[in-house]
Amino acid sequence: MARARDADACPGALQVHQAADGLMVRVRLPGGMLTAAQLAALAQASMQVGSGTLELTARGNIQLRGITDAASVADTVTQAGLMPSATHERVRNIVASPLSGRVGGNVDVQAWVGELDAAICAEPRLAELGGRFWFSLDDGRTDVSGLGADVGVHIFEDGAGLLLAGRDTGVRLAAGDIVNALVSVAMRFVEVRGRAWRICELADVTALWPGMKLGPAIPAVTRPPMGWIEQDGGDIALGAAVPLGVLPARVAAYLAAVDAPLVITPWRSVLVCDLSEEVADAALRVLAPLGLVFDENSPWLNVSACTGSPGCAHAAADVRADAALSRDAPAAGHRHFVGCERACGSPQTGEVLLATGDGYRLLRP
Repeated sequence: MARARDADACPGALQVHQAADGLMVRVRLPGGMLTAAQLAALAQASMQVGSGTLELTARGNIQLRGITDAASVADTVTQAGLMPSATHERVRNIVASPLSGRVGGNVDVQAWVGELDAAICAEPRLAELGGRFWFSLDDGRTDVSGLGADVGVHIFEDGAGLLLAGRDTGVRLAAGDIVNALVSVAMRFVEVRGRAWRICELADVTALWPGMKLGPAIPAVTRPPMGWIEQDGGDIALGAAVPLGVLPARVAAYLAAVDAPLVITPWRSVLVCDLSEEVADAALRVLAPLGLVFDENSPWLNVSACTGSPGCAHAAADVRADAALSRDAPAAGHRHFVGCERACGSPQTGEVLLATGDGYRLLRP
């Protein structure tokens, strides 16, 4: 699929997007990781010069909408330590197994997240990557490999496997070569991409790594880690879904007040980590009444949606409102509601329902 334009309009913290409801800023969070102080800063910015909400994205990032002072938000992001490179801030799209290093998995990939982020920022040519290009690091539990990132690593039983577009290439890497391999593939993509935004749009994916053989796509995980989660070392993590990915800034402030490490997941949920049982119990009692969902059987996990109207000028309906109304309806799987054929934020599996202005039609079964 050819790109519709040569310039990359994907928003960041410096290159903002003019949406129907005002300016939109997207803050990259490699591995979805952020501190309580960083979340508090973003929540404060949204309350002061934005819509008063934070949107969690399908790549573990955070969006702020309705921004009236983009310069002050950029300054907040910088001061919070969330913009290590002004030139590369939109291409730091890294997803990683959210519970890695805390629960299960074959290898703790958290250190690789930081190393990969630094390596991306250190290579001038990678500033040319589109803002949609992304990396994945799966610790072997097969949670993020199936999300279809452009290039990634999965820790198989026989070693670290190189993935392209969510498919095993058969290439196995030594642990010390992982970051260099991911950067090398990204640099090669910049050289050969033509008018492509993503690796899956290339006519010949094998040009990115000589001698590889693409296997079948790795199945996608559709639900986040939920509820009370016992970490390997004895601490507790709390997994909370955020209905339709819209986190009120005041609720984000309560999350920050727990003063614990946080992870935003690609399923638009949040993990509050490294808690004692006493603190976890107290936090759960405070956070659950605020609208965060800790029940793995909640109907909110059955639906998602793009922004829709009135926030997006392309949308034919208020898809979030329609998704919320339909969450209790019987369904065989996940349903994602979209306002136009761009189908923003669509998960890898499940139905995608397209608003027509007179109801919905099935865009993807």
